[in-house]
Amino acid sequence: MDLGFLEPLIGRPGPWATVCLDTSRTTEDARQRQVLLQRTAVRELIDLGADPRTCRAVAEHLADEPVSGSPPGRALFAAGGEVVLDVPLTTAPPGVEAAWGPLPRLAPLLGRLEAATADCLVVAVDRTGADLERRRLGRPEPLGTVDGTIWQSRGHRAPPADRYEWHYRHRAQDAWDRSADAIADRLAEARSDCGADLVVLTGDARERRAVHERLPQDLQPRTVEIDGGGRADGIHTDTFERRLDEAWQDFSRHHADEILERFRNGTGRPGEHRTDGTGTELAPGAAAEGVPAVAAAAQQHQLATLLLRGDGPDAGREVWIGPEPEHIGMDRGEVRSMGVRRPERAQAGDALLRCAIASRAEAVTVPDGAEGPVGGVGAVLRWRN
Repeated sequence: MDLGFLEPLIGRPGPWATVCLDTSRTTEDARQRQVLLQRTAVRELIDLGADPRTCRAVAEHLADEPVSGSPPGRALFAAGGEVVLDVPLTTAPPGVEAAWGPLPRLAPLLGRLEAATADCLVVAVDRTGADLERRRLGRPEPLGTVDGTIWQSRGHRAPPADRYEWHYRHRAQDAWDRSADAIADRLAEARSDCGADLVVLTGDARERRAVHERLPQDLQPRTVEIDGGGRADGIHTDTFERRLDEAWQDFSRHHADEILERFRNGTGRPGEHRTDGTGTELAPGAAAEGVPAVAAAAQQHQLATLLLRGDGPDAGREVWIGPEPEHIGMDRGEVRSMGVRRPERAQAGDALLRCAIASRAEAVTVPDGAEGPVGGVGAVLRWRN
């Protein structure tokens, strides 16, 4: 998961309020239920010691929740009397989850955030051209239309069965080939501009296949074709959305498998274990495993991909932190040696995610049953020590 959308969370001091709750409107008593959930969220923050200004900001933000069109859930992050970030979720807890601490409570939400941050470039294709749309954080963003080259045929008259027939058919095919070239070129340009993780081709099967074949080689592994969408009226939106969600889940699982393979290949190579001046083990090779090694890599801005397992014990292990993301260590003295006068305790998963956001790394939840880092915390590194 690209963590760029979480950058507002590292640019200001805490403490932070984190609230995750159900905001769906699928029941008859939805409005009344929402009021109760909002009151519960604020009450829990008060009980946790949150300041009145931040509690009020959360309450006012939730009170503005629309009557219709709400996402299934929301994750709010607030500090200093302001809601800094509001992330719509595709899944949410049945009630309310609230936290108050020196850092945003990100690690327990990582799986839900991954599901909500699908970043797809959807291209609906037919013989007349294509419509391009980016889907990110559940929000559609139109990116324009490509008008195809249309061959004007003879209307209802059949093409002649003589030596001109080949020219007739060839010119019609040539017009579509030029259209497919134009769509593929615009698609590649749009993907380069927006950086979407997955490209989805839908619409007429023959036409989308022609576009697919013309895409650059580097886009082929990121491109899938799915049925159910298109440019014409009468498209079954629910069916297409379900297939789009399934395509994103398949892509995410494949990506996680690739990252885990890199992690396993780069962990624990003989002769690559080293320590710093304090005796703390530095991250070996191309990967790091365990909180001490991953924290050491984070101090040096080496994180490329942070790996966290939802049920792993190490994510909840305490570390010491300072005001900057690289201020992270296993004991208070280590962080004080970085010039931090008053180090604070924080959970390792949240502190390492702050480091990953700051270094523009990504984060991946280790799937259930997959062979991942022992203890549930690991990383693939940008370079070796």
